[in-house]
Amino acid sequence: ATMSPKKQPTDENATFEQSLQQLAEIVDKLEGGDLPLDESVALFEKGMKLAKHSQALLQRAEKKVEELLAVEPDGSPITRPYEE
Repeated sequence: ATMSPKKQPTDENATFEQSLQQLAEIVDKLEGGDLPLDESVALFEKGMKLAKHSQALLQRAEKKVEELLAVEPDGSPITRPYEE
């Protein structure tokens, strides 16, 4: 029985962890130095897209944490609807 390959998420749908895994794989391939130039450039471009996506996910998580930690001067939590 053949196992179907695990489907890679698109860059836009990847979780932070998936993006990091894909970036690590790209770095390993690029560090190998055995790739043709056009393939290296394509991998570098994909890596940059993944890095930007990861940064956006981190910024979103940071904003959520800041909102969760926000308090009024009297120490009571600030509550407001979360906006994506």
